Amino acid sequence: MKRNLTLTLGTLGLAACSLVATSVLAEAGSRWSRSGGGTGPYGRTWSSSGSGQCSGGSCTSNQAFVGPNGGVTTRSGATSCSGGTCNHSATVTGPNGGTRTRNSTWTRY
Repeated sequence: MKRNLTLTLGTLGLAACSLVATSVLAEAGSRWSRSGGGTGPYGRTWSSSGSGQCSGGSCTSNQAFVGPNGGVTTRSGATSCSGGTCNHSATVTGPNGGTRTRNSTWTRY
């Protein structure tokens, strides 16, 4: 189970990074959504979906990943930028209810 959770969170982490980058680069007032899925080497399936929007220098996004055992991992994030500084916060909730929140700030030079 630990290996599966690590794989799930790792996969979700990679997806989250790309979604945050997409959200930050999106035009003001834009909305997006995506969905996908697949079948693993043993015929077990997974699916994912996400959506987000940007407006006035801020972007929000939400994603869900359903693993091959039916467990659901969700992610909710927000990024806002002003004056060359961006602040980001994201919370991931795993299939067993555990949560992790990550906050970061970066500045353009």
